[in-house]
Amino acid sequence: MNSQELNSLHLLSRLIRQAHEHKGHAGKVLIIGGAPGMAGSILLSGRAALHAGAGWVMIGFLDERAMAVLSDQPELMLSHASREMIEQAQPDVLAIGPGLGQSKKARDLLSDALQSSALLIIDADGLNLIAGDLELMTRLKNRPSLSTVITPHPGEAAKLLNTTPEQIQIDRPVAIGQLVALTGAIVVLKGQHTLIKSPQLSEATQVCLKGHPGMGVAGMGDVLTGVIAAIMSQGIKHHINPFEASCLAVELHAAAADSLFNQGVGPIGLTPSEVIKEIRNLINIK
Repeated sequence: MNSQELNSLHLLSRLIRQAHEHKGHAGKVLIIGGAPGMAGSILLSGRAALHAGAGWVMIGFLDERAMAVLSDQPELMLSHASREMIEQAQPDVLAIGPGLGQSKKARDLLSDALQSSALLIIDADGLNLIAGDLELMTRLKNRPSLSTVITPHPGEAAKLLNTTPEQIQIDRPVAIGQLVALTGAIVVLKGQHTLIKSPQLSEATQVCLKGHPGMGVAGMGDVLTGVIAAIMSQGIKHHINPFEASCLAVELHAAAADSLFNQGVGPIGLTPSEVIKEIRNLINIK
C-alpha cells in the first residue's frame, strides 16, 4: 500500500483569520441526526463544529423533544430536520449520521442529503442505511469527485463491504481501498491508527499514529464528524480541500486526546467533551 504517516498540522496556518473576515469566511455547517434517545450524539457533533471554528452551525434533529437538550448550547441554530430545511439552509457542509437512527424518515433525509450540492460527511447510521440500500449507494457513488467523506468504524465498514469487523481489522489497508472503490468517497477508517484515503490515486493513504485507547468511548466519532465539518467549511475560503480537511481533523482529534493525557487527563474516563475544548486550544496555538 502507498501509505505515509499523517503529518497535517501545518495546515492550521491556513485557518488564521484576517481582520476583515466574518462568519461567512468560516462557512455554514448543517448537521442532521438526533433521533429519539440519541440527541447527545448530534449535540457533541455540533459543539465540536463550533469549537473547531465553523462560522455558524445548524442542527437538524429528528426528535422534536430534543430541543431541551440541544438548547444547552445557545450558539447552535436548531430546527426540525426536513427536506425544506436542507434546501433553505443552503449549507456549505452537510454532515449526516450522528444519532440518525434507521427509520424511514432517516432514510429519506439521507437521500435528500446525497442529492445536495453541499460538501457531505456521512457517519454512523447514515452508513448503515447505505449499506443495505442499492439506490442510496448509487447516489453516493454518483456524487461529484472529492465532495464526500465517509467515516466508518470497523463495524460500519464491515456492513458496507458485506463482511465482518474481524476481517476488516485483519487487513485495514485492503479494506479502506475496497471502501474507496465501492463508494467513490474520501474514506476515514476509524480505529487504532486511523486511515484516510482519497479516490485520487496520486494521494498516499495517510496513517494516524497519534491517539490512545482512552478514545475508545461513545461520542468520540461524533466529535470527529463535527471537526471534519468545521475544517471543511473553513477550507472553502482558506484553501484546504476536503481530503486535507479530513486529514487535519483526524490528526487534531487524536492530538487533542494525547495532549490531555500528557496533562494527566485519562486515558480511562476521558470524555469527548474534554477533547472538544482541547481541539480548540490546539487550533489556536501560535
